[in-house]
Amino acid sequence: MPQIAQLATTYASQVFWLLVFFGLIFFVIGRGMVPKVMATVDQRDKQIADDLSAAEAARAAADAEEEAWRVQENKRRAEAQALIATAKAEAASTTQASLDVASGKIEQTVSAAEARIATARDAALTEIEGVATSAAQDIVSRLAGLSVSAEQAQGAVKGVLANG
Repeated sequence: MPQIAQLATTYASQVFWLLVFFGLIFFVIGRGMVPKVMATVDQRDKQIADDLSAAEAARAAADAEEEAWRVQENKRRAEAQALIATAKAEAASTTQASLDVASGKIEQTVSAAEARIATARDAALTEIEGVATSAAQDIVSRLAGLSVSAEQAQGAVKGVLANG
């Protein structure tokens, strides 16, 4: 069977070249290129891991800094609130003192005005009594034709004014 004998030499030649190309591919790609690619992949993985850890550290530092800022800001806010409360208390105290002074002045002014009014009222009443006494004397002398003394007319006027 010549076909089988030729087939064996063809297979041997094909197996030889197959082994040569697989060996060449193995040594060139497997031993030469794959380690370089894997080294690059490992380097990138390491770089990514380093970047992630740096980002995590930066985030933690930023969080710590933000928390410190918040504490400081809350402290400043509390100090400002205390300062505002103190200022309000001082303003209330000053206002109360000013009101007390103004109230004293107003009371003095009112007392003086009441005294002037009482004096003016007494003077007006005295003048009204004088006019009423003269009028009573004139009325009695014209109507009744009698002469009434100033003391009698004044007593009658005071009695009428006292009783209303």
